[in-house]
Amino acid sequence: MPESRAFPDCEDLIGEALTALARSSTPSAREVLVSLAVPSDEIRWWRDVPSGPAGAAAWTVEEQLRGAARQMLLAGQMLLAGALAARARAGYYGARHRRPAAASLENILVGPAPGGRRLTAFVPVPAGRPLAVRLHQALYAAREAVDYQRATGGMDAFDGAVGAGVSHELVEAVVALVRGTEGARVGVQWSPAAGVPEGCAASAEPVEFSPGDLPVLREAGARYLREEPSVPVRITGTVVRMRRSGPRGAGTVRVRVLAGAEIPQVRMSLDEEDYRIAGHAHLVGLPIRVHGRLESRGGFRRLTEAAKVVPVQVDDAERDRLMKSLHGNLDFFGEACGED
Repeated sequence: MPESRAFPDCEDLIGEALTALARSSTPSAREVLVSLAVPSDEIRWWRDVPSGPAGAAAWTVEEQLRGAARQMLLAGQMLLAGALAARARAGYYGARHRRPAAASLENILVGPAPGGRRLTAFVPVPAGRPLAVRLHQALYAAREAVDYQRATGGMDAFDGAVGAGVSHELVEAVVALVRGTEGARVGVQWSPAAGVPEGCAASAEPVEFSPGDLPVLREAGARYLREEPSVPVRITGTVVRMRRSGPRGAGTVRVRVLAGAEIPQVRMSLDEEDYRIAGHAHLVGLPIRVHGRLESRGGFRRLTEAAKVVPVQVDDAERDRLMKSLHGNLDFFGEACGED
């Protein structure tokens, strides 16, 4: 490669080098091309798996590694979304933040190495660096919490680790990565073009987990799932489904959330009067507002103690859109408002 663009035939030499990289079968060649195309932080996973024929890992191992890596990236982004939303500490996210987290992964390139033992995710710096930093910090916090538990028998360190990004989703992703292996490592390499982020080491060693850590990680995941409290909310949304056993009485309503909670939809049980109000609001093309508690059990997909249902006024364009949606789904509302 020429030292600078002032070197004779610089453009031709660079072109020849890029062509050689593109034609090369060496895995690192593709990584170089990706790094040149977009300045990226690189998150790397290694799994020590039993060898198959000719020293290669079974094809199912590669699929498991890809799935585990995606879970881990998703957990990191969900934690980022929680921090940006200025939420309190959360050991379990469930359905909260899942949609924007999944959308933020669209520009991340994930490529496995031959044999299924290593995988690299290229995280573009402009949008993805907070994800890489959060995941980097969370992994070290999880490792320290596991070490503390194995040394003392206490799970207290996992409570403090939530502030660093550890959650039920993260430890479940680590479990998926380690399960069926003799050990796994995760490391982050910062983009040379962007430099090392503040508060992070320039050349941190990969974080290692072993099968001996799995019981502690599973216990931590169950603990987060069990102890995350329900959240009081006031949700605004549009009714998408209604159901009850007869023409009168209480019923169940599913609402597409517009505001008040970071989830796409929520289910709730309403008494007869609130159920009637919800049905009438839908039939005239209006959203509803309802108070209740977003229940952690079931992934924050259910509203308990739902009450105070009222219709919400919207502009004409949004009302027309809601009415068109109603006409396309009339079969869902046969019992929406009872005989009246």
